[in-house]
Amino acid sequence: MKRIILVVACLTVICAVKAQDVKELYPERKRVLTDQGAADFAKAQKYIEEKGEQMTDADWEYVDKLGYSEMVSSYWDIIGEGCSWYCGNGYPTKIEASSHLKSQGNNSYEEKNLHDLLYNTPWVEGVQGYGEGEWVKYTFEANSPRITEIHVVNGYVKSQVAWKNNSRVKRLKVYVNDKPFAILNLEDSRSDQTFKIEPLNDSKEWTMKFEILEVYKGEKYDDTVLSEVYFDGIDVHCFAAGTKVLLADNSQKNIEDIKQGDKIMTYNIITGKKGTATVEKTAAVTHKNLVTYVFEGGKKITATDDHPFLTEQGWASSNPAKTANYKGFEKVVQIKVGDIFATANGYTKLVSKSISPESKMTYTIVKLSEGNTFYANDIIVGVEDVK
Repeated sequence: MKRIILVVACLTVICAVKAQDVKELYPERKRVLTDQGAADFAKAQKYIEEKGEQMTDADWEYVDKLGYSEMVSSYWDIIGEGCSWYCGNGYPTKIEASSHLKSQGNNSYEEKNLHDLLYNTPWVEGVQGYGEGEWVKYTFEANSPRITEIHVVNGYVKSQVAWKNNSRVKRLKVYVNDKPFAILNLEDSRSDQTFKIEPLNDSKEWTMKFEILEVYKGEKYDDTVLSEVYFDGIDVHCFAAGTKVLLADNSQKNIEDIKQGDKIMTYNIITGKKGTATVEKTAAVTHKNLVTYVFEGGKKITATDDHPFLTEQGWASSNPAKTANYKGFEKVVQIKVGDIFATANGYTKLVSKSISPESKMTYTIVKLSEGNTFYANDIIVGVEDVK
């Protein structure tokens, strides 16, 4: 049985890449997938269903140890309900492949499986042999959120038996607008492997293609399988329209009206003094699952879950792992109700936070002439500048 799983999310295109610029990339981290992990997750779900409203703190601690997360529907769900790079509408508009294995029973191996954001549904190349030279190509809209990470789930990861029996990719060549961009050197492991890249984007429609160069041979089948190729990135760290930005002259302007060249007020966390800076770049992206923070006195601010806020504990966000992708925010703590936030005139206490599932256009300042802070609704926040 042929099985190749490759899920490609979005990647923003840059100018033509010369052949000599092609880099050899290696995974910087990975999440190992196991049969035991899948079984434990299912066990936790069943336990919660049986206990219902009788769940205690001890019960929740038990299911946490089993690897349960309320943000995903199953062990095989990649993104779940939390806000991610995909909140920025970076999905491809079209997916093409050089071939795919013919469906067997209820099992489909088409290229659409490569971007369903599920670990257990693969794309499988459909030619004789090990599939060297076979490819999948994604088309993306102009101005998609920039990509800084490519995730590749190598092999048929639905089970250990399927993973060993089918072939896996050893080297995967990446093309941007049909120009060679990089070669991904994959480990022969049943895992989600992460490759970091420089931010990519384009103002025009663009494509990204993945070509199989070399494989790890399966114990039973020559079919080569990739379970997912998907993305993470930036341009997701934003505020809702109507958020007031403090300008250098102490007046305020809605964030959606902020333009390159505007002079805004900043805060120097070392000296504790205000300063000014020029806006060099902004971004506007549609998001869902925005977090609304409510403070004493009724002041509110709505932002993506990774946006950093300055608190008494230092920089904090509702998604510290994602916030760490930005310059100057490598050490970020989790925001909790009761935290004290820094403002233009002192401090304010967070009294509640909530998530809204609806999609909204959001805005952010990507880069300043100096510093990495500004005032949003009088609260000190960080600038989205990727590392």
